[in-house]
Amino acid sequence: MPVARRPRHACVPSAACAVRPGGGPVSDTPSTPEPSDSDVGDPPRDAARRSVARSGGAVPEGPEDAVPGPRVAPGSPSHGDWAYPVGKTETEPLLADLRAEPPAPIRTGTLGAVGATGLLSMLLLGDGLALNLLIVAVPAALAAYFAAEQAGRRPRPWTLVWAIGGLGLLVVPALRDAAWPSFLAVVAALALGSLALHGSRTWPGILLGPLGLFEALLTGPGWGWHGVRSRASGSRSGPVLRSAAVTAVLLLVFGALFAGADAAFAGLLGDLLPDASVGEGPWRLLLFAAGVLGALAAARTAASPLRWDRLVVGPGRERGRVEWALPLIVLNLLFAAFNVVQLAVLFGGYDAVLEKTGLSYSEYARQGFWQLLLATLLTLVVIVLALRWAPRDGARDRGLVRAVLGTLCVLTLVVVASAVRRMDMYVDAYGLTRLRVSVVAVELWLGLVIVLIMAAGVWGARWLPRAVAASAAAGVLAFGLLSPDALVAERNVQRYEDAGKFDLEYARGLSADAVPAIDELPEPLRSCVLAGIADSLGSERDPWYATSLGESRAREIIEARPPGAGPGDCQDSERETSYR
Repeated sequence: MPVARRPRHACVPSAACAVRPGGGPVSDTPSTPEPSDSDVGDPPRDAARRSVARSGGAVPEGPEDAVPGPRVAPGSPSHGDWAYPVGKTETEPLLADLRAEPPAPIRTGTLGAVGATGLLSMLLLGDGLALNLLIVAVPAALAAYFAAEQAGRRPRPWTLVWAIGGLGLLVVPALRDAAWPSFLAVVAALALGSLALHGSRTWPGILLGPLGLFEALLTGPGWGWHGVRSRASGSRSGPVLRSAAVTAVLLLVFGALFAGADAAFAGLLGDLLPDASVGEGPWRLLLFAAGVLGALAAARTAASPLRWDRLVVGPGRERGRVEWALPLIVLNLLFAAFNVVQLAVLFGGYDAVLEKTGLSYSEYARQGFWQLLLATLLTLVVIVLALRWAPRDGARDRGLVRAVLGTLCVLTLVVVASAVRRMDMYVDAYGLTRLRVSVVAVELWLGLVIVLIMAAGVWGARWLPRAVAASAAAGVLAFGLLSPDALVAERNVQRYEDAGKFDLEYARGLSADAVPAIDELPEPLRSCVLAGIADSLGSERDPWYATSLGESRAREIIEARPPGAGPGDCQDSERETSYR
């Protein structure tokens, strides 16, 4: 697949190289290197810096290679809205010139942070994931920072946004007992970490950035081992480092073994060291290796990331106005007709529609939600393809693209509102579940993406990839902080108070986050639900670093008022409150 790319100048960017609009050097007039939009500066080439300094020019502060865009014919206009730049593009192979400069030698601070990550992983991650995940991530982030600093890369504002956002997402496992929002938060944190390390701002960079981390998993260990050997053999700090490493290993191994062998000694150490047995040794070593490899991959990527932003997908073949606009105008008319019906039905015309269709209130709501969710997704695909093949000869074409696609976006927002309204109707009839709250959250986020696309049509689309990525991460963070299981329990408890209906069997499968809301139920219904949650928690407490706030609060409630209903009471309660 060919890509459009702005070629580098053949000469070193210095005072002796000025560039004619067509691309060739024409005079000795000093020229200024093009500023970069990367989040983190590349390591500047020493030769280029010396050449600029000798000629009296300013040493460039940012990377010498700006993120490339499509190269267009001289004199061709370009515009900042949805459309591609006008003119003929030059192409190169898809994977050309992605590699940055080789990484700088690893510094002592990076090695120390990598070792701390491995030790904390071995000590803390074996008992579950909660606050310990954030504790382990901090030295890994420091290792990446030290490696980037050694390579001459400086953090930019968006780098800090991605890094702080990634660490903030790791707060979710520390607060919530439910596994599914915590899993989403960890995945989103890894994605933001990739953005912080690569400094990506384009769609290829944002989507392909995580692949650079996998590549660094293979090259990082060799890079780290070379740094360890060079410091151990040629540095005055080598003996100190070797002695500290041996001391740490001896203390950790024998201290953990003694803690597992004697209860009094274990009580003396408290929760600082986990219990260790001979059988746990391989597992702890595996966690140590995982922590070291992960931190080395982050540091190696920060020192020399793959430049995914150099992949710029060229525009598709331009279509004629009628060929491009006619299908979209017809689609807009279909959306408009559907929305007129929705505004009449969803906001007051239920009786007539239900009489004609023969559906119940809840059946009508359930029937349409999934179709409308799929329609929203397909609309985004249509917009992407339409922008690729849009006419782009001048201002009239840009106006046509804005009018047609802007109308489609506005009508799609009505579809989003209709889908959310239908799910609200269904929840009123049958209560809230994890799946229902999740799909509503996705639908709301898709609506936000459509709003961002509309804004890009007015103010330009350069910021759109970052904005979409940031909105997705913010949505995951809000979803975790909102505590979906607690929300499900609160909504269903409220429905029981209003209508006397409650899904007892489903509530038993909720996490400890739901316990404060379930505690408001009357007996014996309360004890019937809490008994199932208490069984899932078990009687043994995890260490403080592996216990979420949700689990801690749930144990306090259950211990204060233990569930005491019998099997017969629960069967009667289930029959009385079931949705029939």
